[in-house]
Amino acid sequence: MNFLRTKPAIATFIVFALMAVNTAAIYAIFEPTSELLTVSFLDVGQGDAILIESPEGVQLLIDGGRDRAVVRELPRVMSPLDRSIDMVLATHPDADHIGGLPDVLNRYRVSYYLSPGIEHGTSQAERLGAAVEDELGAVSILARKGMRIHLGESVYADVLYPDRDVSKAETNSGSVVVRLVYGNTSFMFTGDAPSSVEDYLIALGGELDSDVLKAGHHGSHTSTSAAWLDAVTPSVVVISAGKDNSYGHPHEEVLERVRASGASVASTVEDGTIIFKSDGRTMVHK
Repeated sequence: MNFLRTKPAIATFIVFALMAVNTAAIYAIFEPTSELLTVSFLDVGQGDAILIESPEGVQLLIDGGRDRAVVRELPRVMSPLDRSIDMVLATHPDADHIGGLPDVLNRYRVSYYLSPGIEHGTSQAERLGAAVEDELGAVSILARKGMRIHLGESVYADVLYPDRDVSKAETNSGSVVVRLVYGNTSFMFTGDAPSSVEDYLIALGGELDSDVLKAGHHGSHTSTSAAWLDAVTPSVVVISAGKDNSYGHPHEEVLERVRASGASVASTVEDGTIIFKSDGRTMVHK
């Protein structure tokens, strides 16, 4: 598995080659219906689930919430006749990110599954592992820095982290961090990555600037530092959390940091499912 860490160019080629086969099949079936990228932060309570759909109709689901709420929400942002999702990315194996993914894999035809490769012996992780094996066979890919995932011709997602073996890592610290780009618009997705990972990415350099930032760890004070906000410079920070959750998310100090940065806050607690649409030049959300 080391080549995924030490040879990012090869990793990029592998992901591109795998996705290209599936994307070609999609093009043969569906004509692009618009020039819009749609990013939906689903209201799944205390958890994360984000559906990305490119103008070409290629779909990427990042995380699946804690339970079956994800399969109730997906038909509200997808065609009711759609029974396939091209790729699922599990940022890390905590229950509020993977609990609903077995139901997704059972309900939808999923072509590729990405994960950081963290070993986690919980019942949720074991159930997901069984679903991946049953539904996908061997088409499972370790997410590593240097991979570029092409969602059709016009949209891509770069994996920024992890850049190493995280099989023994604490789950939040091994979270996959991804930056999505369409034209002049961009999104940063961080799972539950803590500030230590944010600081590491800042130190590495590279392109971090993004219009929309998904707040790490549901708005916990352990993530979304002032330094990270300065590096990413988002216009909107999205918080995915459950109403009256026992963790007190989002923490007030995070909201204060976001306000001090000049960004606005959009929260599934207050707004339910939040949908962004981009034409590659401008972006709106509701």
